[in-house]
Amino acid sequence: MRMFVALIPPEDALEDLAEFLVPRQEVDSGLRWTVREHWHVTLAFMGQVQDRSLDDLLERLTRAAARRTPFRVTVTGGGAFPHPGRAKVLYAGLDLPEEGKEMRRLATGARAAANKAGAEAGGGRFHPHVTLARIGRPFDVTKWVRVLDAYRGPTWTADTVSLVQSHLGEGPRNRPRYEVVGRFPMGRPVAREESG
Repeated sequence: MRMFVALIPPEDALEDLAEFLVPRQEVDSGLRWTVREHWHVTLAFMGQVQDRSLDDLLERLTRAAARRTPFRVTVTGGGAFPHPGRAKVLYAGLDLPEEGKEMRRLATGARAAANKAGAEAGGGRFHPHVTLARIGRPFDVTKWVRVLDAYRGPTWTADTVSLVQSHLGEGPRNRPRYEVVGRFPMGRPVAREESG
């Protein structure tokens, strides 16, 4: 199974971002825009999760999320990977308290949970963002980054982590279909089994 651990913005934040982007997306830009249902912040990506690892992964993610404190998030601004002049990805940025320390800890915990469960998580440098568009070959998106600089969405509280399975090619227009497999509340005590 192809899976990722993510923060999924609430409906009002998604709606606000969509209202900002939709009129601008109508311009022939050469960008392959991601659909609103796919907007999320990836904390850990696992290219291959074996069925036998899933229960352990769910248990470990429950504990990892419970160790973290909910925090405020605002989708704002934007950027591009690897850089605006030769971009492969256009993204919306995030405004996070304390330079995103709690989100970074959450991502570290999610990656550790995946690795300990035998579902190897990619280990590149964590850069929190929401992917808005992908580009087939390097493309200058400087104007789009400037457009995104004018955007600031509503602030919301990140208090739940989701484990999502990606079904490649099963969505509309041959896109992936995402299925939430588990949700894990942050900042709540882990239930202990009672012996008796």
